[in-house]
Amino acid sequence: MKKSPWLGLTLALTTSLAGCGTLPQPFLGHPGGDAARLEIPPPPVLVVPPPPTALLGAEAANDYAADLAAALVAQDIPSLAGPVQKYQWHLQAHADVSNQMVVPAFAIIGPNGKTYGTQEGAPVAEAAWAQGDQATLAASAKQAAPGLAKLLASINASVQQSNPQSLENRPPRVVFNGVSGALGDGDHALALNMRRDLPGQGLTLQDDAKTADFVINGQVSATPSAGQTDTVEIDWFVRDENGRVVGKVTQLHDLAVADMVPYWGDVAAAAAAEAAQGIKQAILNATLAKQKPPAKPPAA
Repeated sequence: MKKSPWLGLTLALTTSLAGCGTLPQPFLGHPGGDAARLEIPPPPVLVVPPPPTALLGAEAANDYAADLAAALVAQDIPSLAGPVQKYQWHLQAHADVSNQMVVPAFAIIGPNGKTYGTQEGAPVAEAAWAQGDQATLAASAKQAAPGLAKLLASINASVQQSNPQSLENRPPRVVFNGVSGALGDGDHALALNMRRDLPGQGLTLQDDAKTADFVINGQVSATPSAGQTDTVEIDWFVRDENGRVVGKVTQLHDLAVADMVPYWGDVAAAAAAEAAQGIKQAILNATLAKQKPPAKPPAA
């Protein structure tokens, strides 16, 4: 059986993987030009930006965001301190003063800009807060985290129950239109393996594009490079029901011609398994994009 040199999906949002075994592993431990890359934003996490209205200086605001993210991670909530990108859930912190005490408050903002829930934190001595005392900020974050975790669980349950037919609440339905352009039996082998792998990513295969949310197809190109190898690029396109490209996963590597002609073998199996993960993420992000509210008309 032909061994696969196509191992170790390393999307832009993942960490590099450690190599193992004796097989050639071009994607393991060396993300970058040879790695699969996802040409869309990363999937959602709860982002905690430095709060500009929390009565803290810039450095203390950064510290507080980091403290909140760490406290949420300790509650098993995937969180990251930093600026918010489009279509990301985020935690918006704010603070007010009452009777010489600072009262922090929090809002959970969805990828569509909607506020899904709010919570107040425990009051904190105004002087310590204004000084950006690290212990005070860390304690405030730790105190707020359990309640925020429960709030997020409640939000998730509400979203799941709100619309059973929404893409948020059912597996996406996809049509796979095959692969073109590969050497040897690559078109057939890649398509066969992709049809096998997509259901394992929580996607429901359909035969009719009219019943599908997304349509997927693959295109392969090969350019001769040094030695007996070709630079092979596999592009997997994700289109919505209107035929618009909403995601693209690209795999790029130098492969020996013998790895593709006459049979791709395990090369096709590994490439499809990797790409299926990226396709799933592309669909998740396209789903979030659909939730974005329409732009407001300019003021008269």
